[in-house]
Amino acid sequence: MKVVTADQMQGLDRRTVFEFGVTGGDLMERAGCGVAESVMRLAECGRLASPRVHVITGHGNNGGDGYVIARVLNQAGWDVDVWLAGSTDSVGGDALTQLERMMQDGISVREMSTEHDWSLAEADPGEADIVIDAVLGTGVEGPVRGAACGAIRYINAVSVRCLVVAVDIPSGLNADTGVPEGIAVVADLTVVMAQPKWGHVLPAGINYVGSVEVVDIGIPRAYVSELVSDGDMVSDVDVRLILERRDRAAHKGVYGHALIIGGAAGYTGAVSLATEACGRSGAGLVSVITPERLVPIVAPMVREAMVHGGVETESGSLGAESLDVWMDRLKDFECVLIGPGMTTHADTRASVDRVLAEATGAVVLDADALNVMAGEAASIQDCAAQVVLTPHPGELARLLGCSVAEVQSDRRGKALELARLTGACVVLKGAGTIVITPEGDWSVNVTGNPGMASGGMGDVLAGLVCGFLAQGVSTWMAARAAVYLHGRAADVAAWGYSQRALLAGDVLDELPEVMRECGLR
Repeated sequence: MKVVTADQMQGLDRRTVFEFGVTGGDLMERAGCGVAESVMRLAECGRLASPRVHVITGHGNNGGDGYVIARVLNQAGWDVDVWLAGSTDSVGGDALTQLERMMQDGISVREMSTEHDWSLAEADPGEADIVIDAVLGTGVEGPVRGAACGAIRYINAVSVRCLVVAVDIPSGLNADTGVPEGIAVVADLTVVMAQPKWGHVLPAGINYVGSVEVVDIGIPRAYVSELVSDGDMVSDVDVRLILERRDRAAHKGVYGHALIIGGAAGYTGAVSLATEACGRSGAGLVSVITPERLVPIVAPMVREAMVHGGVETESGSLGAESLDVWMDRLKDFECVLIGPGMTTHADTRASVDRVLAEATGAVVLDADALNVMAGEAASIQDCAAQVVLTPHPGELARLLGCSVAEVQSDRRGKALELARLTGACVVLKGAGTIVITPEGDWSVNVTGNPGMASGGMGDVLAGLVCGFLAQGVSTWMAARAAVYLHGRAADVAAWGYSQRALLAGDVLDELPEVMRECGLR
């Protein structure tokens, strides 16, 4: 999904109104209804049976969206309070029309026109399960002052006990840079109108926007296609492209056979999580090679997979000779994933080299398969297969021989450097995961949350990538779909169980639901 500037988005709005014949009021109605739907899904995931919602509005169009949201949620039977950072006398245009419609439904507005009013409210806050930030939109310039500043402080203060949903952009955040204009709302979820803005995807803004959902408000696709943009954000629309309707006569052989190589003494979870995720992607068959002693542990955890034992090294990792009987069979696998839980034993490097030399389909290098290539990543370019690398910043730094700080200060640039060095599609994990090709095509993913900072999450992602590749999906599309679904499943799980308690297994449990959301079936 194309990333646009604030000016480009305003231009799309104007063209839609003056050329396509949609009124500004219609756009506002669609925007507010879309946000309300997202809020209702959030409440359902969070098991909020009778949620209390606090809508905080400004006097501009963002506030108008907020009045629509309040009206829709009120009609759904929710307990809704509306506070205005200003006075109703300052509301005009389409926002005023929506304010009047909301008030006709019996929803009153509390006017909070000074910072002092908000300071008093902060000392005695209202009770809410969800706070909706509809104070400022994408047109903010310069530090926020006055009542809007007080409203932002209030939202951040009460966020310790409620979820925060931002309308289009967290109030106070620059839509083009992601840099706060003095003070900005820190949201759990930002519901974006029509197209993501740069402030949603740039590193500076990621900590403020939280997870991102996009609402289609009816901007003609032809208008968007005419815009020039150097940025792309992965969305559910992209994922739907690969989750096609399946033929009723299809069988398991149609959807590919994946081979996963990994595991070592003490690291059975990594290969098991990757295997289950691979199966959840829709791959027809999944085979696993792991040290012989681990087979009785791994096999019960991945009942649908075929688990084969191999020779162990003295440290309990997989010996390179374990692959002897498999080299002639590599052509039978549409994708090979190697690395989860393998350790950095010398035999791991030998195994990776053999796979890169013999595989003809697709190969995913993850975890220790990346670590053993430190400083020698250029050799990956000799692989005849399509390759996907899934490093976190530390692994990418080791591959390039630079520091983690250098990677994090230029994530896109360093990911591109690795992609060009290796000829592989690179997935640089972390907040704002980047998928990039050697040709420079790139996307950023903003699903996911801090609860994913725990063991096993990367194994689930690698398994998903492998599964999609086994089904014949291109490296570019497989990687983008995997990072989106991985993060989305983690968001749904976190809303239900909390970020702090989130485990990789919870993400696996939510994958079927989020895949159904995107693919319908």
